[in-house]
Amino acid sequence: MQHISGAWQRTARGAGLLSADGTAVPTIFAEMSALAVSTGAINLGQGFPDEDGPAPVLDAARKAIADGVNQYAPGRGFPDLLAAVAEHQKRFYGIELDPTREVLITVGATEALASTLLALIDGPDDEVVVFEPYYDSYAACVALAGATLVPVPLRWPDFQPDLEQLAEAVTDRTRVILVNDPHNPTGTVFSRDVLDEVVRLAHQHDAIIVTDEVYEHLVFDGPHVPIATLPGAAERTLTISSAGKTFSLTGWKTGWVTGPADLVTAVLAVKQYLTYVGGSPFQPAIATGLRLPDEFFASVASEMAAKAALLGTGLRAAGFDVSTPAGSYFTVVDAAPLGATDADAFCRELPARAEVVGIPLTAFVTPAHRDDYATLVRFAACKRVEVLAEAAERLAGMSRA
Repeated sequence: MQHISGAWQRTARGAGLLSADGTAVPTIFAEMSALAVSTGAINLGQGFPDEDGPAPVLDAARKAIADGVNQYAPGRGFPDLLAAVAEHQKRFYGIELDPTREVLITVGATEALASTLLALIDGPDDEVVVFEPYYDSYAACVALAGATLVPVPLRWPDFQPDLEQLAEAVTDRTRVILVNDPHNPTGTVFSRDVLDEVVRLAHQHDAIIVTDEVYEHLVFDGPHVPIATLPGAAERTLTISSAGKTFSLTGWKTGWVTGPADLVTAVLAVKQYLTYVGGSPFQPAIATGLRLPDEFFASVASEMAAKAALLGTGLRAAGFDVSTPAGSYFTVVDAAPLGATDADAFCRELPARAEVVGIPLTAFVTPAHRDDYATLVRFAACKRVEVLAEAAERLAGMSRA
């Protein structure tokens, strides 16, 4: 077959999806989800819920379709959703935004991230600092933009970065400090000291802070603290979030970017030539969701915390060492007590051993650092309680076998 050159190669290589012979390979999520289907195992690998979101939001989407909201939305998004995002930021965090200039609706957080990085990275001399392990889209988008990824390690079991290592990673070549908080894949919530240091370093080196806060309403102890609320941060911070995780509507792919008008306009300049706009009838529905009462948002966090605790009980009973998550969908375990030396191989064998699927943490790190995470596995707790209870029983059964 003819060799196909192009930017796809560095994108796939950045995400670890290019084999030694130059062939593209599937993501670990695709592989493990297929393995779950073929074996009948419970899929705790990929982070998507198995139940729908709140009825008022679903009803609003149906109504929008029936009312003819089926053509292109405005490029920035429907005014009502722009207003709802601004209201949400003020309601929960005290952040004042101009919805006409400082909010942009995107096709999920993934497009928001891609648009932002493509808009802000200027060339191969630019660096993007990320916390490792990281959501795999980060490495792919940084590579596509032609910049250099600079990872700062998060270490088992609390997954907080060393502040000296963070300071060494951020230099005058740093264009973006990319922060995911609450964090995927580790389930950590960064301490205030970490967030303050990110802001200090961004000022010192004139870097832009980009935050991925899709799990903002899934913090288990206390409210989420956006970096944009810290002193000196708002002027240089773009905040990204989405409806998928909060409302269990990941397939709707409705996200947003908020921040200073000049930065948001720069992102729009790229975003409008990627997808232009997303699904119109979802936008009024998400506006409805963002205006749900406080009790709904509190229940999202408490229910996920209970699910994480249930899953953690099963994982401990199975013999794993378990890191207690502070937020998000995810729990990370060390499989070494069960004899694992390679998390990838362990996860491929797990469906046969326990009829459960997890994801090796090595899928979220640079090749040079795989050994540092060699026996760590991520499980997702975003499933129905009865599914998690069955998974916990199956996992615990490994220790009784």
